[in-house]
Amino acid sequence: MRRFVSEPLVPSGDGFFTSANGNEPPVPRAFLWRDRRLEIVEIVGRSRSTKVDRGDVYLKRHRFELKAASGETLEVYYDRDVRRGRPQWWLYAIEETV
Repeated sequence: MRRFVSEPLVPSGDGFFTSANGNEPPVPRAFLWRDRRLEIVEIVGRSRSTKVDRGDVYLKRHRFELKAASGETLEVYYDRDVRRGRPQWWLYAIEETV
């Protein structure tokens, strides 16, 4: 069952699943969410969204569909338009195994 979440994620500090390539942020190997550690085992999909500001187009978010070791599918995004004190990684939705 897919569930909308929209909550911040905290990278666990165990390194990265992907390396920084200049085009998108490196995906952490694991995230902390609520009281859980979500270990990433696969990137299922990825996309980008943009915004227009004063006629210029800017890259706003990097979106990823990730598979967790526990079986859940996570829809996460990295927000490039960060305000002071606001987390950059967000869990948009989760599809939990039944």
